[in-house]
Amino acid sequence: MLPPTLLAAVLPLVGLVLAQEEGQLSGPTSSSAAAGYSCDPNSCKLPNCNCASTNPPGGLSPDQTPMFIVFTADDAVQSYTLDAVNQFLAHRKNPNGCQPKMTYYTSIDYTNYTLVTDWYVAGNEIADHTMTHVGTPPEDEVAGNLIALNQLAGIPLAEIKGFRAPFLNYSVDTLKMLHQMGFTYDSSASASIPVTEDDTDAFWPYTLDNGMANDCLAVPNICKGEPKLPGFWEIPMYALFDNRGIDGPHLMDPWLDAANGASAVNDTATLEYLKSTFTAHYNGKRQPLGLYTHPIHVSLSVPGSTASKSTISMINQFLDWAQQQQNVWIVSSEQLLAWVQNPTPISNLNDFGPLKCSTPAVDPSMKICNGIPQNEAGLVELCPFSDFPFYTCYGCPSDPPTPSNPSPAQSSASAAPRFRISSNCSTPFWDPIKGECICTSSTCAFTDSSRPIGPNGANLTGDQLNSTDQSSPSQSSNPFVPFNGAVGLPAGAFTALIVGVVGAVVGAVGAVARL
Repeated sequence: MLPPTLLAAVLPLVGLVLAQEEGQLSGPTSSSAAAGYSCDPNSCKLPNCNCASTNPPGGLSPDQTPMFIVFTADDAVQSYTLDAVNQFLAHRKNPNGCQPKMTYYTSIDYTNYTLVTDWYVAGNEIADHTMTHVGTPPEDEVAGNLIALNQLAGIPLAEIKGFRAPFLNYSVDTLKMLHQMGFTYDSSASASIPVTEDDTDAFWPYTLDNGMANDCLAVPNICKGEPKLPGFWEIPMYALFDNRGIDGPHLMDPWLDAANGASAVNDTATLEYLKSTFTAHYNGKRQPLGLYTHPIHVSLSVPGSTASKSTISMINQFLDWAQQQQNVWIVSSEQLLAWVQNPTPISNLNDFGPLKCSTPAVDPSMKICNGIPQNEAGLVELCPFSDFPFYTCYGCPSDPPTPSNPSPAQSSASAAPRFRISSNCSTPFWDPIKGECICTSSTCAFTDSSRPIGPNGANLTGDQLNSTDQSSPSQSSNPFVPFNGAVGLPAGAFTALIVGVVGAVVGAVGAVARL
């Protein structure tokens, strides 16, 4: 449990976030005529350029293309939001035996930084969602978020590759800004027309070398060749459709919507259109399916929770059913994009690195504040700000970060400085108290714990993972890389990740860090 002061600080946020509605669609946001899109696949070639197309990338046929379910979450990272994600993913396995990973589009207001560190080191993607959750954001909101996530959560700047606009409100200038700042991709645009329609805008991820092809009716001054941003990717958000088809779209948190024009939410109806939309993608050209969440809405542990246990059960029922189909993978945005850049047929996925799972080889008895619960227990520092206290491995700032001051000086209240992560060390190997990397490029190691994919792309879900398998994992051939791959933590680690770390450090006396 969080300390009472932390819970008290959360309560105003809970009311705010629960009142927000984001990512709602009422109809198509694009059309072929509005898009005016043209791209020559002979000159636009992977891995750095890809035309907007409904066909699988790389010339693969649909039957050789994996079916990806992209799982994402938006907004602040807290124990109760990770609780919510874990109730859907923690017990699952992908076809190679790896636990599915996801993307967390993170805003830092009300975020507990040490949980961001833990979530990243556990193999999930951390992406930018602005500092204070503002749509059509100015540059300081986006850049400030990068700085704060790097300095207080230890996420390498090079590993924060993606962005999603709050409220999905973005402009042509937002896209240009992201490209100029060096982001790899945006995921704010909607694919709002069913794949069964001839005019569908459900494109595989594509680069903006030839402009946007989504949201052409919704965002001014995009499409018809604009904006031209070579090498910058758009990962569309794929809508779901109830029995009204194109007139019944659902995007973010679809389980909060009433289906089929009804006046009240019906979990049975929601499950039906989750399955029917999945089937249309799966039996068609295998465009990804997305589950885009604000996890606070389905958290049972948030103070004052109104989450429906029936709805939570329905979402798990859908994922259970989807994973019973062949060659289905639950992935992060980053993993999806890695596959699109290097399209690998189902028959060769055993050797596809971004879908593998690897664990940083750190002695569990070592005391190091590195995002691994058993290593960092007792070392995480509480920063007791009145608006919202948070924890960090990297030293409390003198003031909370803001867009105008995203990197406040470290507080002078502690005994000794801590050190922000070095650009040449991976998060699990960086000791912020000593200010050193615990290994070198030749000794930093990750252990690959993925397993061969079962017959016909069988999914090793839940307890079906063979616990008697005695094969030994192998060390990565290129272990010294920024750690952003899937990871298998020891049993019970996620419980420790969510509640154990914070509880263990309530009485800790941590030294403050400096840049």
